[in-house]
Amino acid sequence: MDSSKYVRYTPEQVEALERVYAECPKPTSLKRHQLIRECSILSNIDPKQIKVWFQNRRCREKQRKEASHLQTVNRKLTAMNKLLMEENDRLQKHVSHLVYDNGFMRQQLHTQVNSTTTDTCCESVVVSDQQQQQNPIPQHHPQRDANSPAGLLAIAEETLTEFLGKATGTAVDWVQMIGMKPGPESIGIVAVSRNCNGVAARACGLVSLEPMKVAEILKDRPSWYRDCRCLDILNVIPTGNGGTIELIYLQTYAPTTLAPARDFWTLRYTTSLEDGSLVICERSLTSNTGGPVGPPATSSVRAKMLPSGFLIRPCEGGGSIIHIVDHIDLDACSVPEVLRPLYESSKILAQKMTMAAFRYIRQIAQETSGEIQYAGGRQPAVLRAFSQRLCRGFNNAVSGFIDDGWTIMGSDGVDDVTIAVNSSPSKFLDAQYNTLSILPTFGGVLCARASMLLQDVCPALLVRFLREHRSEWADYGVDAYSSASLKASPYAVPCARPGVFPSSQVILPLAQTVEHEEFLEVVRLEGHAFSPEDIALSRDMYLLQLCSGVEENATGACAQLVFAHIDESFGDDAPLLPSGFSVIPLEPKSDSPSAARTLDLASTLEARTGGTRLAGEVEGRSYNHRSVLTIAFQFAFENHYRENVAAMARQYVRSIVGSVQRVAMAIAPSRLCSQLTPKSFPGSPEAVTLARWICRSYKNHTGGELLQVESQAAGDAVLKQLWHHTDSIMCCSVKMNDSAVFSFSNQAGLDMLETTLIALQDIMLDKILDEAGRKVLLSEFPKIMQQGFAYLPAGLCVSSMGRPVSYEQAVAWKVLNDDNSSHCLAFMFTNWSFI
Repeated sequence: MDSSKYVRYTPEQVEALERVYAECPKPTSLKRHQLIRECSILSNIDPKQIKVWFQNRRCREKQRKEASHLQTVNRKLTAMNKLLMEENDRLQKHVSHLVYDNGFMRQQLHTQVNSTTTDTCCESVVVSDQQQQQNPIPQHHPQRDANSPAGLLAIAEETLTEFLGKATGTAVDWVQMIGMKPGPESIGIVAVSRNCNGVAARACGLVSLEPMKVAEILKDRPSWYRDCRCLDILNVIPTGNGGTIELIYLQTYAPTTLAPARDFWTLRYTTSLEDGSLVICERSLTSNTGGPVGPPATSSVRAKMLPSGFLIRPCEGGGSIIHIVDHIDLDACSVPEVLRPLYESSKILAQKMTMAAFRYIRQIAQETSGEIQYAGGRQPAVLRAFSQRLCRGFNNAVSGFIDDGWTIMGSDGVDDVTIAVNSSPSKFLDAQYNTLSILPTFGGVLCARASMLLQDVCPALLVRFLREHRSEWADYGVDAYSSASLKASPYAVPCARPGVFPSSQVILPLAQTVEHEEFLEVVRLEGHAFSPEDIALSRDMYLLQLCSGVEENATGACAQLVFAHIDESFGDDAPLLPSGFSVIPLEPKSDSPSAARTLDLASTLEARTGGTRLAGEVEGRSYNHRSVLTIAFQFAFENHYRENVAAMARQYVRSIVGSVQRVAMAIAPSRLCSQLTPKSFPGSPEAVTLARWICRSYKNHTGGELLQVESQAAGDAVLKQLWHHTDSIMCCSVKMNDSAVFSFSNQAGLDMLETTLIALQDIMLDKILDEAGRKVLLSEFPKIMQQGFAYLPAGLCVSSMGRPVSYEQAVAWKVLNDDNSSHCLAFMFTNWSFI
């Protein structure tokens, strides 16, 4: 039979082929011949024709998938276009209001200038009119019985009207957050309030879930709002229009140890609009609104929720368009003045509540559609539960609610570290996870916590450093104690000795959110014994770790590192005692994308040149704002070890505070000051001298100029050009073994290695080179030592974060000091890039 001849298949033959295709879309030649032998209705078909049929079938399947994908993208773009048009209409209305207000104010000012009276009633009218537009004040109706269902429905309808005015109207002056570009794959349009009572944030975007499912998720606030401690629905009242009114008590955790938590007493109204949209709106019940009096605020400060909520509209072709508005008054006057920016920042509200809701829904949508696959075989719901337990456990430790069983221990006279004890962990450990309390000598859980203010430190950079360089602040002996506490016979209480038992860590990723703003991972701490008495500390330990706010493209400024020791089995019901760090800015973060770059050397360089800078160089990179760092570490203890563990924990957290302060000073872009001196490593020359040695040695060995300035020029000029050189230049000790570590790098080198000057000492030369690179360097090492330099071919290396980096060429040369003795080796990697 001619294989090129067209074959018309019978329905029975097509059915048989489809059955095989469902099991094996790409059968081998042997499989196709076996199919012809076993299926009599295909016996008259040539094997080559069978092969062509499967090829065509795979092609049709691919085309269908591509067409379906394009239709989905088209639906998203159509919906996003509709959303943008609505946003444009809202902005047009807002512009009209502003034009009207501007004209009205001009008229009033003109009248006042030409008038001899000092009456300021007109100005009062203008201000009042603006406030009415931006913050409509609900009218109190004393005649109605707000405690009756009819009265509550009236409050609910007022809440609905005011919420819609914020979600789709001009009731609040919204300003779009920088970096939030709308698109079919983006989180949506995010805006924050300007000139309104309290703080407010708004977001609108698309999700591929049906409205009812979205409403179900959003109403379950504790599942996505990490700062939510509890949400109690105290009463549910059905309404005649098919909706429901709920009376809710909501309590949130305190963000730091320096101020109490907040709670809310609210009315939540769920209803449908005429166009089929779902609305869930909410507001606080106060003496102005009327309604029943809520539970008393015992260990919290009563905050106020202004009309807020969710508008969920069905999208053509499936999915939903969601509008979220959060508008709250956190009573900032009740906290210390230095912390008030934390309670007055709409950007922080947008990140921690508004955008968190959107991200959670998008995460669920992608998990439901199968777009996300996690490693290790864990179900997405299990991994989300781990993330939530880590956050809740850390927040519980920071807040230390009395009704959870926490009591404060007496201080040792210095109030920098607070020690709290909980002898009834069943209150804060979920019952199904409360395996710690079955230990025969278990006495409870102790928490050492502290908060401190940081100046000029980017939260993302600090937390990233703490994550990547655990040995800089952690004590391996304390980790061993915490790990052993999971078992029935923990070690004796150690003394806090940071850095005495260094250990290397291996980070194993588990899951990350859609926009990579948060990731869950397992950390293996590889143990080392340095003496016979330390042999118990030589075993590996494991941490479950949650990190957020450290990605460069993550919108928002809050960053967090929370971890808990786990055993090797790592079961779904593993007990967790989370500890860690939280860094929250007290002022808006710089919009510059390079704000997080380390400029230890650059800042001193600018100081030496008398403040002369390249345009946009240091100004765009400085981060001259304050942050509040909260540290909380938890330890299980045996009854007879309580005082010992308390003393250890207090000393340990104090040592961590000191370590963090040193790290913060090292990674902060220093303010320009003539008293600043370059930060040098032990045993190394001053930075200016080293820069001169590097350039002079390069010219002497290769005959070429490394920089545009002469090596004999002013040291500041040499150092400045070396620091800003486009190729990565770095120095290490003159050894070709495991102890060859880096001691200096310019900014390009730090970027390539994804590290900082302070952490550069931890990086060994052989760890960044791949196998081929190490072999080439070893073969060229005698040549380098004899003639002073060597050119190395293109190759690959690895950053400190494990990312592969390619380079076109490398030059290695011997750096000589003023006595012409070998000081170190210098490397220059040209045209490098991440793969």
